[in-house]
Amino acid sequence: MKIFIALCITSLVGSLVIGQGYRPEQGYVPNSDTAVQIAEAVLVPVFGKKQIESERPFNAELKDGVWTVSGTLHCPVAHCDGGAAVVTISKADARILSMIHPK
Repeated sequence: MKIFIALCITSLVGSLVIGQGYRPEQGYVPNSDTAVQIAEAVLVPVFGKKQIESERPFNAELKDGVWTVSGTLHCPVAHCDGGAAVVTISKADARILSMIHPK
């Protein structure tokens, strides 16, 4: 019985170590192009393809390991109501930290 418990614990610890997997040295979001692609992928299902395409080009800036991806407003007049989509993404693991679209 003790051998069985020891094997179970060894198996559990081993699977936890293996389950951590590969982590790229530059993080899962190494550059601005990748950050923009991820942002668009999460924005389209929420706000619609037409809306998100109308906010291109998207700009990505990296600060303290977090990408901030912002859309562009195209206003026919000097002042626009609302705003463009903004997504923040963790460079290390590609988690979506926030997603907003001011109206």
